[in-house]
Order: sequence, then structure tokens, then C-alpha cells
Amino acid sequence: MAMPGHAPTPLSVALIGTGGIAHAHARACREVDGVELVAAVDVSRDALERFGDAWNLPPTARFCDVGAMADASRPDIAIIATWGIAHASTGIALARSGKVRAILCEKPFTMDAAEAVALVDACRGSHVLIAEAFKFRHHPAHLAMRARVDAGVIGEVRTIRNAFCQSIDAAQRHPDANWRWDRARGGGSIYDLACYGIHQARFVARAEPLRVHATCRRAMAGPGGEHRTVDVGATISLEFPGDVLATVVVAHDSWHAHDAEVGGTHGTLRLENPWNNEDREVVLVERTRGAETRTTFAPTFQFADQLRHLAECLRHGTAHRIPPEDSIAQMRVIDATFASMATRLPVDVEPSGGDWR
Repeated sequence: MAMPGHAPTPLSVALIGTGGIAHAHARACREVDGVELVAAVDVSRDALERFGDAWNLPPTARFCDVGAMADASRPDIAIIATWGIAHASTGIALARSGKVRAILCEKPFTMDAAEAVALVDACRGSHVLIAEAFKFRHHPAHLAMRARVDAGVIGEVRTIRNAFCQSIDAAQRHPDANWRWDRARGGGSIYDLACYGIHQARFVARAEPLRVHATCRRAMAGPGGEHRTVDVGATISLEFPGDVLATVVVAHDSWHAHDAEVGGTHGTLRLENPWNNEDREVVLVERTRGAETRTTFAPTFQFADQLRHLAECLRHGTAHRIPPEDSIAQMRVIDATFASMATRLPVDVEPSGGDWR
């Protein structure tokens, strides 16, 4: 935090990718003190111009090439908001350029654990701070839930359950209209939705799952063949050390369901709308031995909370809430999820060797 009467050290930000989520990151740049959006990159000139006009970026700050942007702008922070398929290659190029100090990479971090290792190695080799953009990890309600679990308020954790379901309009259910229906660009419910639930379960359990058993519902996304087949819904079971069990339910073609619950030996903790809750109150419900306590958290903009935390880490050299080892471990769980979906059998998760914060 900046000292009273002292402005924080200014930091510049470049956005890579100008799709829908980029506008939320741009708003965060406006709302976080000492942070300024100085450049944007997109392979589509039309998309780039629309974004630049919306956020008043001068023509000289609009680029169709990441390398050209890095040469011209040398931003402190680069935010990768492209399709998931390009996260690793874009991040590695930025790190090796030596012209950025930190990278915030949208979820999913990469397409698999091997890519995650390559991205993290590139950042470490260039002394670049790298963090995955799980905005919910910065929301006070999620931090409070974990703090109450750690304090033993509900006893020993036995179960973790969460859901993230949304019904995308039928007219949008094909790759030309929506990248989520295009496996070739990193679409599907696992990469887009289940990543939240998997990460939340790992965060609450303070551990990595030992094995995964996942089933899914698939849909042909247009006439492109097998590579266009996407998982539009899934149920994922995670087995953690200590007999802690977690269930993650996701869907792109099911009615709205956003919730997360932790069950313990003495009570439960439940969050309604734990994911897409920008600018809305969030309620944490605690039930123990017949008593119920409801804690209301004021509306917050998680993208700003996320950027503020990264900026403070960069200014003060402190550790980020989501270290790169966490993102590698996350992708190992997602790898096991896909393997289980393919075989319809439980799959052991490759050990990560890391410790949870």
C-alpha cells in the first residue's frame, strides 16, 4: 500500500487480446491508482480499433504484433486475454523479450501442464513475475471462506461442492459465433468453467487431489469434424488426501447455477454467486449446530482487486497469492480430467511436489 500522501509508483499495462474480457481489464486499469493502460494488441485490426476507440487509446498504442508492442511500449505489466490456445506462446515471447516486468495470464493458464512448465521456466529465466488471472482468489468473500475453514469453524473439511453452469443462447452454439464451441481455440466447459471449480476446491482443501474421475457431455460444434467436438458439460470428482472429496459441476447449456459449499464435521459454509459477481453483494452463509450466520460483502470489482494485488507485488517484491507452481499443478489436474473423460475411468494426478499457501 502507498503511504498516506504518497502516490504509488506508476505502472504501465499492455493488453494482449481485445475480446470481451479485455474490457474488464481495461476498466481495472482505470480504477486502480497508479496503473495506466498504455497499449493494446490484437490480430484483428477491426477488433483492435473498436477496443482502442472505446478506451481512448491513441493510434500509436494499437498493435497487431506482440513484439512490436513490446519494443515500442515496454510495459511494466502485460495482461494476456487471448484465446487459451495462445496463452503459452504469447507469454513465452513476452518473457523472452526482456521488455516486461510482470505477466497476468487469463485462465486457463495454458492448454496443458507441459505448456505451463515451459511458460513458467521462460518467466523465471527472464525474472518476470507471472500470475494466473483467477479473479475470485482476490474477492473478500472467498478469502473469508478459506480463513474460516482454516480456523476450524466448521470442523474438519469432508466435502467440497461447487457449480458453474450457464445457458449460452442456442444461436451462439457454434465456433464461428463463440470460441467456447471451438476446441481448436481452447473452448469447452473444462477450460472455461471447470477451471474455477477445480481451483476453488484445491484452494479450500489446501492440497492437490490424488485422483480425478470425470464424465462429460459432448456436442458437435459445427461440421468441422472431431477437432470441433467440445465438452459442453461435465461432472468432476476429486479425491484429496485425508479422504476429502470434491465435486465440480459445469455446463454451457444448462440453466444458471453458481454456488460453492464446503462441508465440515461441525457445519457448512456456502457462497451464492461466487464467480461472476462483479459490482454485486456476495453473501457467505455459515451453518453450525442449528445456528445460521449470514455475512454480506459489499459489491467489489474483482478485476480491480486482482490488478491491485499484482501491482503491489511488483512494487514491493512480495509473493503473489497465486504462485506459478500453483498454476502448473492446476494444469496437471486438468490434464487428468481430460484423461478421465477419455477413458471413463479414475485417473491419478501427477504429483506436484509443491506446498499450498
